[in-house]
Amino acid sequence: MSSQAPELLPELLLASHLKTLKLPTFLREHDKLARQCAAEGVDHVRYLARLVELELIDRERRMVERRIKAARFPAAKSLDSFDFTAIPKLNKMQVLELARCEWINRRENVIALGPSGTGKTHVAIGLGLAACQKGLTVGFVTASALVSQMMEARDERRLLRLHKQMAGYKLLIMG
Repeated sequence: MSSQAPELLPELLLASHLKTLKLPTFLREHDKLARQCAAEGVDHVRYLARLVELELIDRERRMVERRIKAARFPAAKSLDSFDFTAIPKLNKMQVLELARCEWINRRENVIALGPSGTGKTHVAIGLGLAACQKGLTVGFVTASALVSQMMEARDERRLLRLHKQMAGYKLLIMG
């Protein structure tokens, strides 16, 4: 038996425990961060605090990504990429206020009306992305797709299930 085997055992055990606890960022970053903290003279509590912070940041990022994927946006269009100068009648401050998502918690509705090509869907998706980033569940569906889903659900006797799914969203965007 080599002298290296006993040194590998704690690493393997740690890796196994971190996988079991579902701490992928810990697993990926602990060694690199330990070396960095040792070089900086950082104590073990601050090392662990940094490691936990990395895990929390990464976990939040993954949750936002899952919410965005679950929303089924046709494209990822943020408000940052919207050209407010192209539509001067659109109140930028009001849109940015809506992006704070307080209206969703108050259970209020927002209706965007206007001719084709004026950015209604872009703004709606931008508000949906903002809601996802704030931890809210979002769904995006076109009106025609919703009618099709409802007719199909009715025919298959699962209309109640579709209704529950739609009611589960904090924000439902109909584009």
